[in-house]
Amino acid sequence: MVFETRSILAQLATDTRDIMELLNVNNLSIAFDTRDGKTQAVDNISFNVQQGETLGIVGESGSGKSVSCYALMGLIDKPPGHIERGKALFHNVDLLSADEKTMRGIRGKRISMIFQDPMTALNPYLSVGAQIIEPLLLHEDVSRNLAKQKALTLLEEVGINDAASRYYQYPHELSGGMRQRVVIAMALITEPELLIADEPTTALDVTIQAQILELIKDLQQRRNIAVIFISHDLDVIRYMTDRTLVMEQGRIVEHGQSQTVFNSPNHSYTKKLLASIPQQAKPVKFKYTPKKNSPLLSVNNVSISYADRSSRFQAVNNVSLKLAKGEILGLVGESGCGKTTLSQSIVKLINIDRGEILLGELSLHKLNTSELKQARKNVQMIFQDPYASLNPRMTVFNTLAEPLKIHRLAESSDIKKKVLNLMADVGLDPCWANKYPHEFSGGQRQRIAIARALAVEPQLIIADEPVSALDVTIQAQILELLLTLCQQRQLTMIFISHDLAVVRYIADRTAVMNQGKIVELNATETLYQEPTHSYTQQLLSAKLSG
Repeated sequence: MVFETRSILAQLATDTRDIMELLNVNNLSIAFDTRDGKTQAVDNISFNVQQGETLGIVGESGSGKSVSCYALMGLIDKPPGHIERGKALFHNVDLLSADEKTMRGIRGKRISMIFQDPMTALNPYLSVGAQIIEPLLLHEDVSRNLAKQKALTLLEEVGINDAASRYYQYPHELSGGMRQRVVIAMALITEPELLIADEPTTALDVTIQAQILELIKDLQQRRNIAVIFISHDLDVIRYMTDRTLVMEQGRIVEHGQSQTVFNSPNHSYTKKLLASIPQQAKPVKFKYTPKKNSPLLSVNNVSISYADRSSRFQAVNNVSLKLAKGEILGLVGESGCGKTTLSQSIVKLINIDRGEILLGELSLHKLNTSELKQARKNVQMIFQDPYASLNPRMTVFNTLAEPLKIHRLAESSDIKKKVLNLMADVGLDPCWANKYPHEFSGGQRQRIAIARALAVEPQLIIADEPVSALDVTIQAQILELLLTLCQQRQLTMIFISHDLAVVRYIADRTAVMNQGKIVELNATETLYQEPTHSYTQQLLSAKLSG
């Protein structure tokens, strides 16, 4: 599906209706107190949002785009954060100085927010249905049964099949993409006047992303809802928004009609963002040359199923693939297709029902606990969310030193040198070794996760959506880093992603999964230029394009 910009007729309809300014932010400045002194997160920004309008905000991690919107919702921790000055008028109520009682009547009812990380936004102790209907029961006089019916309708609208069963499930029973859809349903159920969407499609594959964006756009037009859309995906911002703000280091450096900003950018920073979008095949200098030798990894006829409440769900169905040493295999498919389940079975985080997984001649699926501990030195995983996969109580130094100690890869006297070298290899300043994960940006945390995977000098790395939560400039840096490390260390990699442009840029071959099966496997550029399976064609056609 290709997203079109608003039609002329739709634009005329927008122009002729009564336009009302819904939100007016003036001279907003926000600072945080840190052990290194005051950090100016937002520096004197001003903007407004009209009723029914979509305003896009883009910028690198740490540019202040999310913090600005969190301030509007009263969600900044004070301390360490504090609003130094500014006003944010919503129906003549200053959101920055309103008392908590006033904010409770606005937050979740008149202004709703879709958060970036659904796993931390959802309560693990409550069913998803209970969480979706909570704001409706809190703000409106409706029966629990009516609230449930509305929630089921919304779950279906956001692309969750079998909504009646999913309603009673808990967040950990859903995939990352499904959890994000639950968060979106929860934000939309009260039909707010203003919807703040903070990276709402980050964890979603292209076909579901298309559905969610169409849903938000459709609801906005039917209910005349205003939307503030924060995203690092510039294609999404281009086709979803009327106006765009570009933020850098807490300031607005460019602001205008979206098509003007993207087609004729004025500021050098905007040009830098646009130039960072991967638009090409894998660079020639990183091209993989096939070698005639035994495969490093062999997955043979693997099947994996899960026990559901009343049946078994077939997550992976008779999948086979092989990887040669030094090769990068891209793995794509919709949320819930089985790609993460398959990858986790390779490191034996999940047991297989049948089939075999070989690393060279070693049967990974047959190893006992002590054997597996030793084998995992050769197979490492980079998880999608580095904040969740890093221990918040451990410094960077301890995080990187731990695998060296466990596998006895360095003498005590050499550990410090090895850790600092690892940090330098992934572009982290060695002087940050004693910092904790919360003191780093998302891109920096992902570099720590990559360094941890490299610490044991593995043969195979499985990267599960390693750049999906990163802005385009940091994403470009991480992709370049991974390609360089794979070339220098002769690493083999399985790269899982829903971003087809990213997979095209990094992978030598690409496997497409659908409903637990690999439906197409080919050289990446051949697959992109001449897809043979109808599902692959559907994925490629769903990608946003101009």
